Amino acid sequence: MSIREFAMTNSNNNMLDKAEISLPGNVTSLAEATLFKRDTPYTRTVKEFMRHHVAIGALVVIAIIVLAAIFAPHLTTYDPIGRNSKDRLHEPSAEYLFGTDSLGRDVFTRILYGGQISLQVGFFSIILAAVIGIPLGLIAGFFGGKVDNLIMRVMDLILAFPGLILIIWLVGLLGSNILNVIIAIALFSTPTYARLTRGQTLSLFQRDYVLAARCIGALPKRIMFVHILPNILGSLIVITTLGVSDAIITGASLSFLGLGVRPPTPEWGAMLSDGRAYLRNAWWIAFFPGMTITLLVLALNTVGDAFRDAFDPNTLSK
Repeated sequence: MSIREFAMTNSNNNMLDKAEISLPGNVTSLAEATLFKRDTPYTRTVKEFMRHHVAIGALVVIAIIVLAAIFAPHLTTYDPIGRNSKDRLHEPSAEYLFGTDSLGRDVFTRILYGGQISLQVGFFSIILAAVIGIPLGLIAGFFGGKVDNLIMRVMDLILAFPGLILIIWLVGLLGSNILNVIIAIALFSTPTYARLTRGQTLSLFQRDYVLAARCIGALPKRIMFVHILPNILGSLIVITTLGVSDAIITGASLSFLGLGVRPPTPEWGAMLSDGRAYLRNAWWIAFFPGMTITLLVLALNTVGDAFRDAFDPNTLSK
């Protein structure tokens, strides 16, 4: 480039800079709005979720139940396992908000402390299932071949057994405590994450950005966890939300059958079992734990349905 051409280029750039500086106010504001307020897929997902007013209310219900369980010692002064023979089968009142059970224990207090057990079972079992199932699904979908066949056949073997029967067998084999319940539920939930992740990985494996990463020599670990996993998080969030509700019901079912936590530890399913013999003359013993389970599971399912609609590109508002 000659000196004259270089000078002309600089002159044109200076003119463009001056023209940009002298843009009208409305045009400048429009440019700023375009640059700083971009409509990304994440913002569209959040906006779509916020349109579900029922789901927002369900989130509030979940938050209230979780916070009540966490701060249970600060919300009640009663002992969740202490007996009080003088106030046996006391109906709901100002003193005992949800009444008392056959041993004089405050039902409201036991629900608060029982929530700690049920929520731990629900959340930790699904987190463990996701931690195991997602990497297995990524490996199976990415490498294929014998690795894929081996992983998927193991997952099919787990799914071949009826879910609750398999969990009952595992808890009976390992012992009745909260840790073994979490492990049993997580083991049965793992194939769901593995199969979904594998299917999503196979669908994304031939996308341009994955092919480009492979062409430049990116490591398989980076491709799986940087290029593929972020693009399937939407589906994983949906099944996680729905999976927590299933895990809570399964944990409560085990305690109802006497295979969960051991008495006198408060747990919602065990409280339902204790209230069966008093449904006619002390309905509150079983009603309030059952209502708590129903509200929490219904709220989780509502949030899961809202997430499913929000992450679905076909339902995003234009």
